[in-house]
Amino acid sequence: MRAVSTITTHILDSALGKPAAGVEVRLEQVGPDARVLAEGKTDDDGRIRDLGPEGLAAGVYRLTFDIESYAAATNQTYFYPSVSITFKVAGVAGEHYHVPLLMSPFAYSTYRGS
Repeated sequence: MRAVSTITTHILDSALGKPAAGVEVRLEQVGPDARVLAEGKTDDDGRIRDLGPEGLAAGVYRLTFDIESYAAATNQTYFYPSVSITFKVAGVAGEHYHVPLLMSPFAYSTYRGS
């Protein structure tokens, strides 16, 4: 059995009152060693449970959510075509970072989940 990914996410669409399925998400390392680490798509529950490596070095990372494609697929109009969340990882072995996104047509919020 694979260990839980260091990075997971969950997207809720508050306009429709349900999880946002099929959203493309990209995980990038930010800074001098900038690179794309992983890409995924949310499942029917709006989650990506295995995004990226099982461990991350200390540093700054960014999750980018493709909201425009999701909006088109659900016949909605969103003010933000994409949402990027930049966060810092301490680099502690075994640390898990759950980065949820709550979105609506004219606003979004996030927090560090568990």
